[in-house]
Amino acid sequence: MIIDRYAKWAIGRRPAKYRSVRQDLLSARSGLTIEQYLTYCVLISLTFGAVLGIIGYLIAMMLFFPEVHTSIVNVFGTTIPDVTLIQPTLPEMVQRSLVAVLFFLAAACIIYQLLLRYPGMMKENRAVRINLTLHNAVSYMYAMRRGGAEIFPIFKSLSENADIYGEVAYECRQVVRDTEYFGVDVVTAIRTLSLTTPSDKLKDFLEDFISIIESGGNVGHFLGSRVRVYQDDARFQQKQFLSTLQLVAESYVTLFVAGPLFLIIIMVVVGLMGQTSVVQMAAVIYGLIPIGSLIFIIFVDMISLHVDEVRRVTRRVELREFRDVRVVQQEGEEGLFSILYRNDRWRTFREFVRHPLAWFMVDLNRTFIVTVPLMLCYLTLVYLVVPQYQDFELYLNVVDDHLIIALLIVLVPYAVLYELWRRKVRGIEESIPEFLSRLSGINRVGLTPARAIAVLEKTNLGLISYEIHRIKRDLDWGGLFSDALVRFEHRVQTAAIARNVTLITKASEMTGDIAEILSIAANDARMSETLKRERLADMIIYIIVIYLAFGVFLFVVVVLDWNFLSILRDMGTGGSLENVPASMMSIAQGDTLIVISRLLFHACLISAFFSGLIAGQMGEGSVKAGVKHTVIMLIISLVIFNLAF
Repeated sequence: MIIDRYAKWAIGRRPAKYRSVRQDLLSARSGLTIEQYLTYCVLISLTFGAVLGIIGYLIAMMLFFPEVHTSIVNVFGTTIPDVTLIQPTLPEMVQRSLVAVLFFLAAACIIYQLLLRYPGMMKENRAVRINLTLHNAVSYMYAMRRGGAEIFPIFKSLSENADIYGEVAYECRQVVRDTEYFGVDVVTAIRTLSLTTPSDKLKDFLEDFISIIESGGNVGHFLGSRVRVYQDDARFQQKQFLSTLQLVAESYVTLFVAGPLFLIIIMVVVGLMGQTSVVQMAAVIYGLIPIGSLIFIIFVDMISLHVDEVRRVTRRVELREFRDVRVVQQEGEEGLFSILYRNDRWRTFREFVRHPLAWFMVDLNRTFIVTVPLMLCYLTLVYLVVPQYQDFELYLNVVDDHLIIALLIVLVPYAVLYELWRRKVRGIEESIPEFLSRLSGINRVGLTPARAIAVLEKTNLGLISYEIHRIKRDLDWGGLFSDALVRFEHRVQTAAIARNVTLITKASEMTGDIAEILSIAANDARMSETLKRERLADMIIYIIVIYLAFGVFLFVVVVLDWNFLSILRDMGTGGSLENVPASMMSIAQGDTLIVISRLLFHACLISAFFSGLIAGQMGEGSVKAGVKHTVIMLIISLVIFNLAF
């Protein structure tokens, strides 16, 4: 293939240029060779170049048409060019072709250069994610080492917990692969990983780890010291992140709350002076605000410390206590088995009837099973009841309120249940440090973890006390301590608890003396809770600023509509137009005021929707947490516009 030959020729011609790309692909664990990736880059850049070349040709065709007249009217009351096709002359064809070629070359070159830098971006992204979970992974390695595990089993066990330790576990898989499939020793595999990992922090850790192994030092002491060092680093990274987040919050309020409001005011004033600016207002409201807000949401998500995000982690637990019991089928028991199967089949339904909210809180997406059909039924009812007005602007003014109500039907249950679930989880997570500290203290005096749970059951530790009671009940029924903790993890299903449970269960499986491991886990949980409180304390100010900015936005829009547009509307419907300029007279007597008023209403709704999501993203680290802010702002906008007008 020509492109394959070009890729080999380009790499051979400039090997130094593509050496860094090859290293980035390797560090990003893309699974592609440099030749394959370069082939994909050429294909993608040529495709985008061809598409933009066609667009450039169409733009040139519009620019070089000698006759253009307007006749089609859109919903905003402005005209769209109706182009009359005329046979172009040769110079015009040459001009359009040159524009298309320029568009093609520019787009192809830009896309090609961006694609060459994309592996570097993936590498940096992986490096950030590795640094965020490195102290948790080192804690896990320390727990296994205290239990007497060797180096390779530590890396293999860590690689099997990728759902909890993320990118660090994926890096450990490289050591397991090189050792098991390529036959190298574990020290050489670790050294190879240190050369290819995208994280400088992990690279330094692996190099020091190799030095300790080769010099015969105490690996356990080394891992324990690094756990404390990385915990301090996590606090420093949190402070840096909060500083960046404060700058992002101020930028968002300035650019996409105050900025669009300023532009809208100018456009309304210009429109009242006779220069119709409806299309420009629509571009700002329907284009600038949503696109800019989405860019900010994506940017905050990219720089966020996702290790603190509440994520649902589910693990399958296979009980093997009775795997050696032989099953004997006897006559006359078929009816009993059918009753058992029937009860199992209806058990889920009975649990839903007894605790319907709990069924939804296990998976919040289940709310859409109920709310989406309700929304569709409501929209269908609106379509059947509302008259089909011939004037599209009038019909849209009547229907848009109902569209927001339909959206609220979906968002309100989700926001309420998410907040209830989050409060429950936060209450449990806040009690985790104290629970682990007391468990460590009881284990130090010689009691086993199972006996320590029996002691802690009698104490009051807040919301986690009920879960301790359930753990104790599992132990009384003959379950293992590790299985009881795993079932506790499955019930709560958060990343923080999953990490602690995995750490404790692995340590308890290898040794009975886990006091030091529990102490480290308690310190880690306490530090995580401190970081969460610091983030909320620092960002609550900016959440309030977002609410205040939205309030100012809403107030200005209401005053603008009430004191200016409504007066012109009354003058156009029956008032005196003697002293009104001719430019304003044409606006007052047309549909432009209705369109501008609706655009202002939609501007408040769009600003409410995205401001709420960004408030949750910045304040609590999750767009889901911003749904409640979105609901509040949408309701405020809907109520004020319906009461004021």
